Amino acid sequence: MTSLHLPGDWINRLSRYSIGTKAKIRGHHKGSHRSMRFGSSLDFSDFREYHLGDDVRHIDWNVYARTEKVYIKRFLDEQEMRVHLLMDNSKSMEKKWLFTRQLAFSLGMMVLSGDDRLTVSAGQKEGAPFRKKGKSARKLFEHFVSNLQEPAALSFARTASFHAAKDSTVVFVLSDGLEPLEDWRQFFKQAPKYSHDVRFLHILSKEERLPEYTGDVRFIDEETGEAVNVTLTPDAAASYQEKREMHEKGLEALCRKHGIHYLQVSVEEGIQHVLFQQMARKKWIE
Repeated sequence: MTSLHLPGDWINRLSRYSIGTKAKIRGHHKGSHRSMRFGSSLDFSDFREYHLGDDVRHIDWNVYARTEKVYIKRFLDEQEMRVHLLMDNSKSMEKKWLFTRQLAFSLGMMVLSGDDRLTVSAGQKEGAPFRKKGKSARKLFEHFVSNLQEPAALSFARTASFHAAKDSTVVFVLSDGLEPLEDWRQFFKQAPKYSHDVRFLHILSKEERLPEYTGDVRFIDEETGEAVNVTLTPDAAASYQEKREMHEKGLEALCRKHGIHYLQVSVEEGIQHVLFQQMARKKWIE
């Protein structure tokens, strides 16, 4: 856990939480989440009259003794939740990468601790995603996240693929959202095809929201290498803030249009605040 700079008891704390969703739990594999199907879990649902071919082990003999009618107990089936984490690995994420990995690790541990299925990818088809299920995969996942390469891609929204997210119950997108809105429009347009519960975690830093530069400054785009000389006057700073706010509102509006849940989080607020206050308040975890 030292490489992720998380407390020693972090996994134990996470084990008390799970991913919350109102989406239908998919899949035929057993998990820890109640589905609307009837099956063989310990969660009682109701009674119905016995029909030829029903499992006689489910007959309630107490009801028969009272009514002389044969009824069977029905139980809610338990199906696995499938959660996909899609991480922005473009160069602009470099200073936010530790926080992003902390967030991905925390969400992934909740999934695996619930005996559910987890996939994690940086979006590109050619990169093999992490794909495991259940508690036994937690060590492998910790190793995977701890050894993720530093972000180096030139784009995310324009090139990311949802291929590994197919048939997911919940998809989390972890990104700083700094690419043009037109690229995000195409990205968000395809997302609902892969899951009915897509969540965009908009990760920002104080430096991006409130830059403290003054005077003559040379800015270099981390992804394209393009350089721009700027004199940062109060008017220039105000113009930057206006454009930044417009971009963020545009991202949120695109999410709303395509039925994607949106949450803006700050690196400086820390992983505990984001998880146990912001995400818990939205019932993204419970």
